[in-house]
Amino acid sequence: MTKKEVEIFVYGAEQLCPSCINLPSSKETYEWLEAAVSRKFPNQSFKISYVDIHNPPNEDRQKDFAQRVIEEDMFYPVVLVEDEVVGEGNPRLKTIFAELEKFGYEAE
Repeated sequence: MTKKEVEIFVYGAEQLCPSCINLPSSKETYEWLEAAVSRKFPNQSFKISYVDIHNPPNEDRQKDFAQRVIEEDMFYPVVLVEDEVVGEGNPRLKTIFAELEKFGYEAE
């Protein structure tokens, strides 16, 4: 079992990333990722949140990173696991799962 509930953030926007044509939307990626992590690590608690980069919540950490995504022209969605960028544009499950395993998550 994991020692800590890991936080995953998916930063994106309603409008598709201009460089990410033919890829799922940020919101679709968020939903897909939530389902994939739940299947890979059942009965292991995690928190996943979607953050709209054009309308972020009032929390400074999320607001600051949303601004960074815009200013640095990052490909979105941008996926963070505990403040570590693990995917940008077209995130890879293998990379995200490997990061979660560093926190003690075990595939079942």
